[in-house]
Amino acid sequence: MTRLVNRDRSLGELERDRWSAPSGAETRLMATVRELRRKPIGELTIEDMRLLIWQDVGLAHLLPLAVEVLRVDPLAEGDMYEGDLLAAVLTLNPEVWRESPELGREVRLIVSGLADVPPALEREVEGFLAR
Repeated sequence: MTRLVNRDRSLGELERDRWSAPSGAETRLMATVRELRRKPIGELTIEDMRLLIWQDVGLAHLLPLAVEVLRVDPLAEGDMYEGDLLAAVLTLNPEVWRESPELGREVRLIVSGLADVPPALEREVEGFLAR
């Protein structure tokens, strides 16, 4: 069962944790993450979700949305390569799947149903299925 997510709210609002301004120099990646945390999650693109998931940000709210996308298009593509959203999801810490077993089962079904796994995803798919 996928939990309902309020798509009109940002991660900062949903997590009740608004990150304060950086005290010093900030990388472009962290500035992007900070900005994406202010955007309503219903407006996040595949690339936005890929980047945030890869950084382990907002997983409780973003994983259900990412799985929705992957159900329709398992090889959904952000700015990197075909299936980059799936790669971000598959390489999450195994503890994430212990906390969200229903999502883990759904991702396993999605991955198991792939007819052709692109070479860029073979290692991630094999690692995920081996767990």
